[in-house]
Amino acid sequence: MRKLVVVTTLLLLTHIGLLFARRDARPESKAGARSRVGIVLDVGGRGDKSFNDGAYAGADSATRLLGSDIRFIEPGEGADREAGLRLLAAEGMDLVIGVGFIFTDDLTNLAKEYPEASFAGIDFALSTDKAGNVIPPPPNVAALKFREEEGSFLVGALAALVGKTKQVGFVGGMDIPLIHKFEAGYRAGVKKVCPDCEVIAQYAGVTPEAFKNPGKGKELALSQYQKGVEVIFHA
Repeated sequence: MRKLVVVTTLLLLTHIGLLFARRDARPESKAGARSRVGIVLDVGGRGDKSFNDGAYAGADSATRLLGSDIRFIEPGEGADREAGLRLLAAEGMDLVIGVGFIFTDDLTNLAKEYPEASFAGIDFALSTDKAGNVIPPPPNVAALKFREEEGSFLVGALAALVGKTKQVGFVGGMDIPLIHKFEAGYRAGVKKVCPDCEVIAQYAGVTPEAFKNPGKGKELALSQYQKGVEVIFHA
């Protein structure tokens, strides 16, 4: 997943760089202008070996390869994340990125307030109407999502192949539909290879704080191990 975020971030910044290059070709544009990008990190911040580190690595590559001018905001404990996005938009950034589904509502609202700015949300949570139709994001928002269930299917198949007890485990962070996709793909992969295998699934919590609670994750993993689980997949 981290590699996917690196590539996605780099491609996104490449796109904005190309748009900016075309803007530079206009007579009124300043020669040599650099695209300015603002990124607000998710829960856990840098060092999470996941979304945040992936976004940072992708942005670092964009800086070296494209010459983009990138500013990071890493909200502290209990900080107002919307304020970080708003600050970057008000500063006139060419692109403002929110890393994580938690920014979905804030990005949607700010995109309407700043129609000339471009926004992007990694793991943007698309909504549906009463009829079940997907409600598209504002035109100046790029909703970036992944097919987590496909990679998880392969993990499940591998877990079933190497496990000997016919019990495999899954430890999720926050108990939400996004992480359920990981679990569903994992279960499908396990059952494809070993129909008789049991999948024991547990979650660390129901708030975003669950994603930065390694102690709880260890506790759940140990409890599964004591039940005979040999392979544990976490998301």
